[in-house]
Amino acid sequence: MKNPHFSIPLALLAGSMLLTGLAQADEPDGLVLPPGFHATVVADGLGAVRHLAVRDNGDIYLSTGRGKLAAGTGIIAVHQDANHRADQTQHFGASAGTGIRIQGNALYVADTNKVYRFDFRGGELVPAGQPIVVVDNIPDSRAANHAIALDGKGNLYVAVDAMANLCTVPGAPANAPPRGLKPCPDLGVRAGIWRFSANKPNQQFAAGEQIATGSRDLNAMDIAPDGTVYGFMHGRDTTSRQFPAIVSDADEANIADELHVVSKGADFGWPYTYYDGVRKVRLVAPEYGGDGKTAATGNYSSPVFTLQSKRAAPLDMVFYEGRNFPASYRGGAFVVLHGTGGQDIQGGKTGDDVIFLPRGADGKFGAPVMFAGGFAGTAPPGPNGRAAPQYRVTGAAVGPDGALYVADGAKGRVWRIAYGG
Repeated sequence: MKNPHFSIPLALLAGSMLLTGLAQADEPDGLVLPPGFHATVVADGLGAVRHLAVRDNGDIYLSTGRGKLAAGTGIIAVHQDANHRADQTQHFGASAGTGIRIQGNALYVADTNKVYRFDFRGGELVPAGQPIVVVDNIPDSRAANHAIALDGKGNLYVAVDAMANLCTVPGAPANAPPRGLKPCPDLGVRAGIWRFSANKPNQQFAAGEQIATGSRDLNAMDIAPDGTVYGFMHGRDTTSRQFPAIVSDADEANIADELHVVSKGADFGWPYTYYDGVRKVRLVAPEYGGDGKTAATGNYSSPVFTLQSKRAAPLDMVFYEGRNFPASYRGGAFVVLHGTGGQDIQGGKTGDDVIFLPRGADGKFGAPVMFAGGFAGTAPPGPNGRAAPQYRVTGAAVGPDGALYVADGAKGRVWRIAYGG
């Protein structure tokens, strides 16, 4: 199903069957990949890992979830042997939340209330030096989701989620619909993206430069090869339950997860609005007087791409600049989906999988296609009508050899997906 807002030059896809049709050729864990691709299991049993980053020597570093953790358990370092199998695993660092990135010889890690950096002094698996606090006193938020991204100009981007699904008057009667707070106290404090120096220590969050606002929850952020910063925001939940006379179940399914350009002054619209990904319109939120039909007015950003149908829940995204995959993949983005999903796209339905968004030279995204599926398995539904997924994909990163590494947050498995060979 093609997003009608955008097209991609046909030359990018011409002559390639790699973005159409998936093939299951005895892949581990029943994964389903495009023809010519193969997956191997690098590591297993790592626990509830979140995001990952791969150093230029092939060492893998994984964040281990949100919140304060016991000392020495925050980051997992994995060394691969020549066959891409883990032969050494170590834990280090006090804690690690969502975001983890590597740039040069530095490892950046987002914690509940800070971003800190380890500097490698050679080829050691665990950095010998103590961590350097780069950003301190990030305000508390609902889930401490702090995606981070680094550009080539010395800038560090940090996302901070909001305190709640909605921004409403506290203590409202249980039988009354929520009423929205305006102004919402989250705005300007959290629910946005801030920019800092990647190299300056002990920066206070309050002194950072806010780039974007109106982001309810954002786990997936990366920078395209041309330097454009993108963030994929989770749309609001439970709207039809809270406002059944205004928002139907079908309307709820149309509430989009929104991919935005992170540019100075961008407003993604939360909490005053939400975006209907089917009608392609931003609507006034019902707790602010919306009726499910009235378009929002104001200087709100328009998403460059959306996913809808019961929340795809993008958890990570990474632009591909490697050389292992065919040229048609270069410049596009892999997006890790963690939700129940259900939206039809080329090659399958979204939910607990990795999709690919082609991106043309003009910066526009083409239709999404399934890249890696089958993580959830085929277990029969349980008593609640839903099957417990076999694996829950949470993060992705590109290795120095151009392979794509994918992390599972249920059991702590890491796959390496490569083309050919």
